[in-house]
Amino acid sequence: MGFLDIDNVTKSYGAVEVLHRVDISVEEGEFLVLVGPSGCGKSTLLNMIAGLEGITSGEIKIKDRVMNGVHPSKRNIAMVFQSYALYPNMTVGQNITFGLEMHGTPKEERDKAMKEVAQLLQIEPLLTRKPGQLSGGQRQRVAMGRALVRNPDVFLFDEPLSNLDAKLRVDMRTEIKKLHQRLGTTIVYVTHDQIEAMTLSTRIAVMYDGYVQQLGTPKEIYDNPANLFVATFMGSPAMNVLPAKLEDRNGALHAVLTGSEGQEIALRIENAPAAYQAYKGSQVMLGIRPEAITDPEGADRNARNIQALTNGVTVTEPAGADTFVTMTLSGKDCIARMRADADVHAGQPFEFAVNMDKAVLFDPKTEERIG
Repeated sequence: MGFLDIDNVTKSYGAVEVLHRVDISVEEGEFLVLVGPSGCGKSTLLNMIAGLEGITSGEIKIKDRVMNGVHPSKRNIAMVFQSYALYPNMTVGQNITFGLEMHGTPKEERDKAMKEVAQLLQIEPLLTRKPGQLSGGQRQRVAMGRALVRNPDVFLFDEPLSNLDAKLRVDMRTEIKKLHQRLGTTIVYVTHDQIEAMTLSTRIAVMYDGYVQQLGTPKEIYDNPANLFVATFMGSPAMNVLPAKLEDRNGALHAVLTGSEGQEIALRIENAPAAYQAYKGSQVMLGIRPEAITDPEGADRNARNIQALTNGVTVTEPAGADTFVTMTLSGKDCIARMRADADVHAGQPFEFAVNMDKAVLFDPKTEERIG
């Protein structure tokens, strides 16, 4: 039993079911991120936790109390919206304490709570200003302050950083992470940004088409994606997914691909899961992250199975600390992540080092991970 339990929850609009049997248990102090593309159901699920949307079937519990049909004001949750939703005619201080005032909290307690939250968020100099005099980042801090001051059981964040510019988004991400570490609050956070999901969360629920595709820690999601959607959605650049044939050669399984000149490339797989045996002689999809394909000097020294792969280079893209290199494998673009000073040039062959410890295989029909 978790602190927040989403138990077999569905949501339908008429005959159309948009959320399908969602099961997630969130422990106290956990930071759960719901991530997925637009229209996947993540905001709908958040609104159901908040009580802004009704539940078609299943149960949502907070602290073992069933929330189905409970008014949002009675759930002891606080929500931070993408739009900030501040009252323009009130000062920052009044915006922060308005909810407490509506709940009949004495002024002395309201002022004390406001000062503590303003100090925590470093917005003390802003308390007498109106929202129109604030930057986007300052408004977002005020919106967070209004949520924090109520000391709720669960914080709900609905894409709170999407209106900010790139640098401010990174800064605010760090602030939210620090805040969670300091307060140990329970947070459910919605975003379409997989970098936000990876950096903020203790666990991630990857959603697509109304289903939770995978629930796990950032490391589990990144290293062992459950299916091709998760593999290609999480990670930037995305995981390379390459058609290959699984063959037994000299007693060892190999993923056999085709190089840019039509040459055969066989990459040995060690310590293969037992499930791979059923795919011998069959087509599979080989998944491998760009950072697992690099130059020999940059290869992971702790890796047990580095395979050499010589292939033509199509494009090189210097990116400061890294150089991204594109080549063609089995008819698909494949991206490698190199050191900035790697001696690699477009139009020339290069010997890549492939960390096959990091490779995963997918069934081309079901798109599920094998093993």
